[in-house]
Amino acid sequence: MIRSLRRRFILIAMLSLLGTLAVLCTAIGLGAHYTATSRADRAITLLYENDGAFPAPAESHDPAAAFGFHITQETPFETRYFIVELTADQEVRGVDIDHIAAVDRQAVVESINEILSSDRPRGYANYYRYGIFHHEDGGSTIVVLDCFLQLQFAYNALRITVIVAISCAVIVFLLLMLLSKRAVRPFVENLERQKRFVTDASHELKTPLAILAADVELLRQPNTEQKWIDSAQAQITRMDKLIKNLVELARTEETIEDSAVTSFSLSEVAQASAEGFQPLAEAEGKRLEAHIPPAVELRGVQENMFRLFSILLDNAVKYCDPGGTIRLSLGQRGRNIYLSVSNPCAGADTAQLPRWFDRFYRADSSRARATGGYGIGLSTARAIVSRHRGRITNRCENGQVTFSVVIPQFPKVRKSAVHR
Repeated sequence: MIRSLRRRFILIAMLSLLGTLAVLCTAIGLGAHYTATSRADRAITLLYENDGAFPAPAESHDPAAAFGFHITQETPFETRYFIVELTADQEVRGVDIDHIAAVDRQAVVESINEILSSDRPRGYANYYRYGIFHHEDGGSTIVVLDCFLQLQFAYNALRITVIVAISCAVIVFLLLMLLSKRAVRPFVENLERQKRFVTDASHELKTPLAILAADVELLRQPNTEQKWIDSAQAQITRMDKLIKNLVELARTEETIEDSAVTSFSLSEVAQASAEGFQPLAEAEGKRLEAHIPPAVELRGVQENMFRLFSILLDNAVKYCDPGGTIRLSLGQRGRNIYLSVSNPCAGADTAQLPRWFDRFYRADSSRARATGGYGIGLSTARAIVSRHRGRITNRCENGQVTFSVVIPQFPKVRKSAVHR
C-alpha cells in the first residue's frame, strides 16, 4: 500500500509541477517574443513619423522603466533598418540603406517582393520586422527593422527557462523519491489506526451482543434471576456509549451553521460540567476541585464547549489515581481564555504524550477497554479547540498529567473541522 501511495503521490506532484512549468515556459516565451515585436513596431512607427530618423531622446533614462521602446542617444547607432518608397504601381521609387550594412539594393528588392507577397501591413520576413504605411497618392513607405538580436534574446530566454524548468523537475523528482515515504506515512498510520479501531470496535460490539444473546435465552426461562436482567442492561449501556462515541466522532467532521456561533458564559458551562462530574468522581473515591471565576465570556459554539469540558473531565476521572484530586481551572488574560484539567496518573506513558490526541490512539488498550475508552475523546477535543482557533497541549510532570487549552475570546470559528 505504501508503494502504491508513493507512486500516486509522486505522479500527481510531478504532473502538477510539469503543468505549472509548461505554463510558465510558454508565458515567458510568448512574453519575450511579444516584447520584442512591440518594441520593433514602435520603432518602425517612430521612423515613419520622423522621415526615417529617430526623434530627440529624453534627458533622462531609466533602464527599469516599463515595457516599451525608449530612445537614447545611442539608439540611432544601435538600430539597423532600411526604408523603401514605392509608387502606386508598387515600383521602387527610393531606397535608404544608410543605416544597415547587411543588405544591398538587390537584397532590398528581394525582401520587398517577399513582403508585398505576404499581403499583410505588419509582420516578419525572416528576422526582419516590417511595417507598410500607405499614402494618399496610392504610394507607400515600407520600414524594415533588423530584429535579429531582439529575437535571439527572446529565444535564448526561452531556452534558459526550459533548461531551468527541466532541472527543477529533475531535482523535485529526486526529492520526492527521497521524501515521499515520509510524506505519506501519516496517512498510512492514520489508516492503520482506523483499521485497528474498526477491529476493536467490532470486538467491543460482538462481546456485549453475545452476552445479550445468552441473557435473552435465559430471560425466556421461568423464574429468571435479576442478575441476568442487570447483565443485559449493562451490555446495552456499553454498546450505547460506543455508538455515541462514534456519532460524536462523525459530528466533528460536520460543517456548522453561522447561527450556531453565539456569545455565552463559559463560566456557566464550566461550572455545570464540574457539577455533573462531581458525583462520579466521589463515587470512585476521587476529589474534583474547580476554580472558575465568574463572567468569563466566549464567542463560539456552546455545545462544543460542553463537549470539550466533558471529554477532559471524563478522561481525568477515568485515569486519575485512586484517592487523587482532579483540578479544573478557568481563567482569562487579555483576549485569551485559559483552561486546564489535571490529575495524578502514575502510570502515564510520557513518551507517547503527543500521540494522545491522535484519532483512534489508545496508550494502553487493556486499561482503555477497562475504563470504556475508545481513543476518540481527545481527538474530538483537539478538533473542537482547533475549530475555535485555539490550541490544546498536554504534559506530565511528577506524575501529574495536565491538559491545557488556550482559546481566543472572540475567535473566527471555522465552519468545518481541521484534519491533522
